[in-house]
Amino acid sequence: MVPLTGYDNDLAGEVNRTTNRLCGLLSQIHPSLERVLGKRLAYPYVQALLARHGSPAKIRKLGRARCKALLKAHSSRKAAHLTAEIFEALDEQTLVVPGTETSALIVPGLAAQLAAAHIQRKATEQEIAALLEPLPLFHLLTSLPGMGVRTTAAVIVAIGDGTTFPTAGYLASYAGSLPLRNPRAPPYAASTHPTAATGSSNVPCSRPRSPRSAARVIRPPGPTMTGNAHAARPTPRRSCVWPASA
Repeated sequence: MVPLTGYDNDLAGEVNRTTNRLCGLLSQIHPSLERVLGKRLAYPYVQALLARHGSPAKIRKLGRARCKALLKAHSSRKAAHLTAEIFEALDEQTLVVPGTETSALIVPGLAAQLAAAHIQRKATEQEIAALLEPLPLFHLLTSLPGMGVRTTAAVIVAIGDGTTFPTAGYLASYAGSLPLRNPRAPPYAASTHPTAATGSSNVPCSRPRSPRSAARVIRPPGPTMTGNAHAARPTPRRSCVWPASA
């Protein structure tokens, strides 16, 4: 299980790297086209379009009808809408940026690598699900909201079958959702925090505090800002009037 989850993590990193590389190339040669296709690079129909026609000139030469047919052949439910967005983005830029032809040689390869990485991730997910199917904990975790096969596999790899934790509280504390309490601590009903009305807690101290330590904890309130402002204000002085010279 550990090698499969590690391999899946490597594939996820490869998908992320290839996607960023494709977005960077498209934004350099045609920013408007990148705004349309960059957010859809995870879909197979966009990967197929870029793998076969990896430059704005090739997509424009393909035409609206064949572009729509290609997207629909790879399970695009909004092929007409996406085709209209693509050709509207192509019409926004008429300048050919230097390096466009060179990028046209790189984009198809990156799109093919991205499609292969997605296919490998799906195959790995099916293999992980087949290995975890006999475990009762797998069905329990996948029934929780937000827990898919990959997240469940990561949890099972981290905690095993859960028998290493004596109670559910220990497992919750390990997960960070509940702190593990000291068994010698007072019960939950007793509050160790001072209340606003009394200024003291309802749990007696195990040993009395010395007057010096109590003085460190409870301090008299300091002077107010108004008092400090009056104290810092300089005292006005009367001007000395010299007698007129005779």
